[in-house]
Amino acid sequence: MGSGMETSLRYSSQFKTLRIHAKEKLRLDSKTLLQAHAEIETGVGRPSFLCMTIRRFYPDLSASLGVGLEFNKHDKFGYNIRGKKLVALASNGVLGINVKGRCDTDKDFKQRKAKGAVELAWSILDFQKDQDVRIKVGYELLEKVPYFQIRENNWTLNADINGKWNVRFDL
Repeated sequence: MGSGMETSLRYSSQFKTLRIHAKEKLRLDSKTLLQAHAEIETGVGRPSFLCMTIRRFYPDLSASLGVGLEFNKHDKFGYNIRGKKLVALASNGVLGINVKGRCDTDKDFKQRKAKGAVELAWSILDFQKDQDVRIKVGYELLEKVPYFQIRENNWTLNADINGKWNVRFDL
């Protein structure tokens, strides 16, 4: 569980504009982080997303739980809750199954969007010299959509069977 500023450039088939994303992690104790996310659309030059989340990690369970509040340009102010559980398939942690869920609500706690997924994650350390690769193949349970992710050091590509995709470059 690390801490510190993470910055990335993001582009997707959905937004069709380059976005600058920043995430700051502040350690509250050995198992709890406060995460702040912000995103600026370069085309309009103003924030499109702001989020503050408290994440609690449960190492003995290989799980985490987060609750937060967010503001985005489309749905305005709301809340979210998310959980994630890893089931290791290899003792060295390079192969596992992630089970994760998320629920977003509006300011009156009416559900806006819910997601749940199961994914197989495979990390290939030193795929080539100084190159780590992570491959995820998953299924979004509520929308019934298969998807995949390929991450290589600083680059990440996500795509689903419906043709939605996004790419991220971590600075």
